[in-house]
Amino acid sequence: METTLRGVGVSHGVAIGEVRHMGTAVLEPPAKQIPAEEAEREQGRARQAVEAVAADLIARGNLAGGEAQHVLEAQAMMAQDPELMADVERRIAVGSTAERGVYDAFAAYRALLANAGEYLAGRVADLDDVRNRIVARLLGVPMPGVPDSDEPYVLIARDLAPADTALLDPALVLGFVTEEGGPTSHSAILARALGVPAVVALPGAGELAEGTVIAVDGSTGEIFVEPSAEKRAEMESAAAARKAALSASSGPGATSDGHKVPLLANVGGPGDVPAAVEAGAEGVGLFRTEFLFLDDSKQAPSEEKQVAAYRAVLEAFPEGRVVVRVLDAGADKPLEFLTPADEPNPALGVRGLRSLLDHPDVLRTQLTALSKAAQGLPVHLEVMAPMVADRADAKAFADACRQTGLQAKFGAMVEIPSAALRARSILREVEFLSLGTNDLAQYTFAADRQVGAVSRLQDPWQPALLDLVALSAEAARAEGKSCGVCGEAASDPLLACVLTGLGVTSLSMGAASIPYVRATLAKYTLAQCERAASAARAADSAEEARVAAQVVLSGE
Repeated sequence: METTLRGVGVSHGVAIGEVRHMGTAVLEPPAKQIPAEEAEREQGRARQAVEAVAADLIARGNLAGGEAQHVLEAQAMMAQDPELMADVERRIAVGSTAERGVYDAFAAYRALLANAGEYLAGRVADLDDVRNRIVARLLGVPMPGVPDSDEPYVLIARDLAPADTALLDPALVLGFVTEEGGPTSHSAILARALGVPAVVALPGAGELAEGTVIAVDGSTGEIFVEPSAEKRAEMESAAAARKAALSASSGPGATSDGHKVPLLANVGGPGDVPAAVEAGAEGVGLFRTEFLFLDDSKQAPSEEKQVAAYRAVLEAFPEGRVVVRVLDAGADKPLEFLTPADEPNPALGVRGLRSLLDHPDVLRTQLTALSKAAQGLPVHLEVMAPMVADRADAKAFADACRQTGLQAKFGAMVEIPSAALRARSILREVEFLSLGTNDLAQYTFAADRQVGAVSRLQDPWQPALLDLVALSAEAARAEGKSCGVCGEAASDPLLACVLTGLGVTSLSMGAASIPYVRATLAKYTLAQCERAASAARAADSAEEARVAAQVVLSGE
């Protein structure tokens, strides 16, 4: 009998197939004491296992490329964290085996993350995966992983670590469903990059029996268990129609009556550029520069290294717009040379622009490198600051840009409710706004963006979040300036229409989402988008807002 479940759709498309579960194993080693004379040998075993796991993660990243490579390199850095390794060796010195020392040291670090205001909880899955890989290697047992199957299937897991998601074979894994995670978790981001339909935060997903046939709608988050022939035909027909619309869609983003909405790409470095160009991105709406800095958490990259990385991206979009976000460090991206190590809640502490203003030399070097990278290129360079709270922040950033002689537009990200509420004041200092809807939702609802239990509050359809978007867009219109969206909200085709109706002037997203958004925008007039936006804002919940917008746009 067909039943319907609902999670959070995070990657477009439809998948119909049999359930296969991610392999699991208990990797808690026994607690036993070793003689003191064995401590040095055990410490050596631990170091070798850590280095082997880090090397494996880096190799997987090199194979996957793009966004996945950045994520896996960050995981490798977790494995090699010197403080963690020092704790492991201390535990071995007082009698733990190598595997038990690793297990207990990671458990202690895990607890520290949980007590840091839970902002870092989203990285706990990554940390657990690193621990399991090291312990498995020390125990000589295989890592639990993607099931072995000759036939295509839908993968079910409690959560997916980046190392597993990055190398999924789309020819075999039709789609995946997880019990945990959220729309901005690593597995969701990588699913979109792979083009694999995915639903996360589905309670009870693990109870779906092996071999059960399910139909996954990665757009709506719906899961149909044992779908009827009619439901299968309906979903397959809708998927075919969507594919045909994508193939027919090309050119700049615009509504059906010609209102232009530039569709830009979010990139993390040069490796993400080919996919953006292939998808027809009109430029870059968010160039995340922190991955360049995460290569070495102890010191900032040289000016020369930065110039080379920036120029590789700028050269890919001649005459296009490239919006660069200066280093967004702190919280889940700590850097030893920049961010405080003892903050009780890093999400609410010295992060983003606050860190850069405390270290003006790092900001100055980055702005100088951007200036040199753009020299002689016809690109339209724009540079923005993360975590701007008020006009004083905006002025400090704009002043720093001018002092380096940077020839670019200066902007501010709206990720804090205060910035949306006082957007017009901020726009007296900068030339554009860019809404980071992921963090804006997190701070508006006090809901960690990586915690599945509060994923409904991370839903970008929440009317309160739409209100803040509207406030920002209205302020930009009043000042004659632009206001884009670069958060994951822009990748939802229906929501893209609503954002356009709210007055947003550009949309930036992962490259895989651009064709979907382009095709959907082209079906509706600006007036229809505006009516859908009004209907969504009048709702009282995210689900009601989504339905209300759909009703308006479908003409029902």
